[in-house]
Amino acid sequence: MPLCDTLLRCAEEPALYCAHWSEETVAELRRTLLKIGRTEAQADRRLSKMQEAFPEAVIPVPADLLAAMPSIPDPYDRHVLAAAILAKADVIVTSNLRDFPKNMLEPYHLLVQPPDEFLLHQYHLNPWALLEKLDNQASAIGQSRTKVLEMLQVVAPLFVRAVRERKSM
Repeated sequence: MPLCDTLLRCAEEPALYCAHWSEETVAELRRTLLKIGRTEAQADRRLSKMQEAFPEAVIPVPADLLAAMPSIPDPYDRHVLAAAILAKADVIVTSNLRDFPKNMLEPYHLLVQPPDEFLLHQYHLNPWALLEKLDNQASAIGQSRTKVLEMLQVVAPLFVRAVRERKSM
C-alpha cells in the first residue's frame, strides 16, 4: 500500500496537509485490509498506528447529520462528505470521483481530487518537503526513492513523472 503510506507520511509533522476521516472510513479500511489478505493483527496494528500518529484525524459523524446529508450517488459515502464538512476540509481525496459530483460539493466549498492529482498539487506547493517524505518512506522499507516511485507509478503517474522530471533537470 505505497500510495496510502505516501499520503499518510505527507500528513505527518511537518505536515503538508491535515488528514481527517470518519469512523466509518476506519471500519471500511479494516474490512478492506482483511479482504486483501492482511491478518486481523496486521489490520489492527495499522489502524492503531494511524490512530497514534493522527489522534485528531477521526471525525465522529452524528447520526442526525448523516441523515441530513444530501443524496450523493452512493448514499453509503455520505459519511465521507459529512466528515469533510465537520473538519472544514478543502478537498476530499479519493479515486471514487463519480460518487462526489462537483455540483454537490460546491455548496460546502469542497473539491474532490484523485490521489495522483492531490500529490501533484502538494508537490508543486512544496517539492522539497515532499521529496523528503518520499526519502523517509524509502528509508523505512530499506529502499531508494526510485523504488518508491516505481511502486507509485501505476496509481500516481502524473506525480511520479513530475518528480522524475525535476530530478533530471
